[in-house]
This record gives sequence, structure tokens and C-alpha cells, in this order.
Amino acid sequence: MPIKSKVLQKTSADAPFRIVEIERRDPREDDVVIDIKAAGICHSDIHTIRNEWGEAHFPLTVGHEIAGVVEAVGDKVTQFKVGDRVGVGCLVNSCGECERCRSGQEQNCLNGSVGTYNSEDVDGTITQGGYAQKIVVNENFVCTIPEGLNFDVAAPLLCAGITTYSPLARWQVKRGDKVAVVGLGGLGHMGVQIAAAKGAEVTVISRSLRKEQEAYELGAQRVLATGEDPDFFARHRGEFDLILSTISASYSLNDYLQLLKPRGIMSVVGLPPEELGITMGNLVGGGKVLTGNNIGGIAETQEMLDFCAEHGIGAVIEKVGVDDVDAVYERVVAGEVKFRFVIDTETFAD
Repeated sequence: MPIKSKVLQKTSADAPFRIVEIERRDPREDDVVIDIKAAGICHSDIHTIRNEWGEAHFPLTVGHEIAGVVEAVGDKVTQFKVGDRVGVGCLVNSCGECERCRSGQEQNCLNGSVGTYNSEDVDGTITQGGYAQKIVVNENFVCTIPEGLNFDVAAPLLCAGITTYSPLARWQVKRGDKVAVVGLGGLGHMGVQIAAAKGAEVTVISRSLRKEQEAYELGAQRVLATGEDPDFFARHRGEFDLILSTISASYSLNDYLQLLKPRGIMSVVGLPPEELGITMGNLVGGGKVLTGNNIGGIAETQEMLDFCAEHGIGAVIEKVGVDDVDAVYERVVAGEVKFRFVIDTETFAD
């Protein structure tokens, strides 16, 4: 039986959001039906639905930071039951059979993973995201939200949280490591909290000191501003074991690589709009590592949620109603958010 749900939908890149009712695909025997309580707004949503990453499939509902409660389960579901607190991130399916899927890297599925929105679903329809009341998801792509996390602060963890947790875990950040988080936005504010919880000495690097107080409240021990010191990169040369770059604007990779210690690591999770050239000597000299990271697999996402609950980490959010999303998008683009907007899905009933 199809699941009906109110959603926020756009019919074109320039159209405003509208509230409509859609039918989700028929739940299968291994599917979970989720009653969505909160949906985070990610900049990726904006890029996608404004056709900034290619032509989107309209009409479209976006949203891949989803937190809610299990409403129904298929006959063969074993991991969840009605009433469980759950979350869904950027993926809702993959082949499950290739080498990458078997190793817990569903996001890198060799046969093409299925995104939470704007992808072809198992029934041939286009996936519709989490700006909605309900969603149907294969149980293997659903995570448990621990009791210690409220839905609203947990929702952004399903993208911003795992995007920053994954490289910090991959490179085994530990107590005493000197970590720089570049940029203090939706991603950066999660990176600061997670790195600090792992015991690292965290420095926030930004263009100005505008968010200095917030950085300290999140766990940073130092805040540096590149725009206020013409000798910044020379002055801080060779200071850091790891740099986590969340910058989405153009910048000089060469400058930041010089901030690393020998064998230091720069992990890039932001997506600048153009190519960033590097001088290979800045990598070879000192044996440094330049790497990237894009979310994580389902098991690692669960690990991240458990870690955040254990350490009392949640996103810093501002809750908004369904009627506010068009205006909120403009605020996100203008950088006027500290640090994540989250849609209260109860406002669909208003």
C-alpha cells in the first residue's frame, strides 16, 4: 500500500517551494517507513535543486539529514521495530554486493549508490528527500539515533557529522594531536566538536575573528584569522598534524600545505567551485598527504552517532518552519547561519 506524505517540492530551479502530497514507493519486505521529526538543510540541497550541480529531476524534494521514528517495518526487517528512533543520511541504497559495499563503503558503490534524493530508486522512480513527513528506506540504510540525542540536533549529523567524523577517524586523530579546522560553518562546527572530543588541540582558522566566541564554545583552544595577518602562513608554518578544510570558496592549497608538519595530513571535505592547483614540492617536501573525504558508509555513520551521543555532541541549530525554507536558503548562501537550519516537520500540519 503506498505511503502518502506531505513534502516541500520545487517544480523548477526558479520556482518557490510548495507543499504537496506525494505517494512514496510501496514499502518492500526489507523496508522501514519513517515518520520524520526533523530535517536538516544542507548546502548540497541548495546546489542540487538550483541546478548548480547539473540538471535536477523535477518535481523534486531534497533533504538528506533526516531524523524520526519508525512507523512500520516490512516482514523481513530484523534491525528495527515500530517506535525506534532512527536517522537517514545521504544514501538509501546500493548494490550491496561489490567489493566496496562489502567493505562498508556503500557511498563508493561500484554499481552506483542511490542518493536520498534526485537518484533512480529501486522501482525506477526518482528518490524524494527528507523535507517531508514520511520516507520509505531499505533497513540497511537506516541508523539508530541514541537516546541521548534530540532529533533536531541529530539530523545534521547524518551529513555534516559523518562528513567530518570520517576523516578524523580515518587518520586516527588522538589526544595531543594539533588539528586545524579551516572554516566554521555547518561542517566546520562539527569538525571542531569531534576533534576536541578525541582529545586534539583544535585551532579554528577563518578569514576573520567574527565567530571567535562560538569557536571557543565548541571546543577550540585557539582561533586564527588569515585576513588579519599578512604574514599568517609564514608565521604558522609547520604547526599542524592535520588540517580539515571545509572551505567551499577558492583558496590556495599551497599556502595551507605549508602549515603542516612533516608527514602531516590535509583532508578536504569542502567543494570549491574551481580547480585548485598545487606545487608538488609542497607535498613531496615533508612527505605530506593531501586527501579528500565524502561522507562515510552506514556502519561508520552509526559509529559517529554513538560517538556523538557518548560525548554530548550535537549540531548547533536554528529550527525553522516549512514556510520559511525559501528565505532560509538565501540566508545559507549569504553565510547567515550558526550553524545549521533544521526544518520542524510538525509545521506541515499548520
